[in-house]
Amino acid sequence: MATKRISLLGSTGSIGRQSLDIAYAHKDCIQVVAMAAGGGNLDLFADQIKQFEPALVSVPGDAERKLLKEKLGAGSKVHIEIGPQGLENVAAESGADTVVTGIVGFLGLKPTAKAIEKGKTIALANKETLVAAGSAVMPMVEKYGAKIVPVDSEHSAIFQSLSGHTKNDVEALWLTASGGPFRTWTKEQIEGATKGDALKHPNWNMGQKITIDSATLMNKGLEIVEARWLFDITAGKIRVVVHPQSILHSAVEFVDGSIVGQMGLPDMRLPIHYALFHPERVHSERVPRLDLTALSQLTFEEPDTSRFPCLAIAKKVAAEDSTSACVMNAANEIVVAAFLNDRIAFRDIARLIEQVLEKHKPISKPGLDDILEADRWARQEADNLLKSRAA
Repeated sequence: MATKRISLLGSTGSIGRQSLDIAYAHKDCIQVVAMAAGGGNLDLFADQIKQFEPALVSVPGDAERKLLKEKLGAGSKVHIEIGPQGLENVAAESGADTVVTGIVGFLGLKPTAKAIEKGKTIALANKETLVAAGSAVMPMVEKYGAKIVPVDSEHSAIFQSLSGHTKNDVEALWLTASGGPFRTWTKEQIEGATKGDALKHPNWNMGQKITIDSATLMNKGLEIVEARWLFDITAGKIRVVVHPQSILHSAVEFVDGSIVGQMGLPDMRLPIHYALFHPERVHSERVPRLDLTALSQLTFEEPDTSRFPCLAIAKKVAAEDSTSACVMNAANEIVVAAFLNDRIAFRDIARLIEQVLEKHKPISKPGLDDILEADRWARQEADNLLKSRAA
């Protein structure tokens, strides 16, 4: 097998760490040539650099670069860049064949776009890229001959299930949701949920922001928008079903009535492994195996949008081709951060997102500049609402 050269955005995060676990297990055929990380865990980042010896890395700013140099020592030959330009260079200029976008949030858009312009394969874990800018990004993928292989477990399952078929064969896409920690809670209980409650996901081990999105079911809403662009299918054909066991990761219903899905244990190393080696199937000891004989039940439920209003908001936005999805995503990032910083209650998340959307004047069929401006406006508007609440 030819060596795959990968660059990794967000190497110290959950997706990044698991990607490097796969890379280490296959060091005979995967070479990590570039990595980028935030400034929150430079000790881990330094250890990763020493282990994988990439030629290029990036950190947020000068202070982080200085600290990283000290941790690496005088003998280190790695080139360290900083800021947004550093992120873009790790994605686009590193010589990698595949770019793993493990950054959470809108920050991943520009470096992903730069990698697309270079015709690279994008192992996409940053759902916000397509949520906020799908109408601009997907034409770029076609123009530059790039490829997107999704890393989200749900979209990876659909991607695999669609193999050999076109969108004309599809009756519906079924996105499965665990239901999060509040699946059996009443509306009143959910509105009084604490941060500790919301961070107790029953099945998945994820970063804090994504875990809160799972608790509100906004993650499913974002995935509807992402699937709409990734698979070029109308939002009306994308359905959400609650599947508490998280074994069926999603499925495709075809026009003849067949439903084809992908199953596995709830472990992100499986879709990461698939994305890194696509289109080949490669054996790995790192991926845990599902024993069908050990399954006692697989159950499915309708999601309740009265208890999870974020899903209702996203369903409505997903039907549009406008800047509304970008605004929803930006507002969600700001208010979830506020919740994690104990500035608002859990019940306020959906209400604040709705308030930002109500003030927005959508632009239809937006270009990248329109999307960047919509993101800036939405973040400022969400900040203003938070400040007015605190006054």
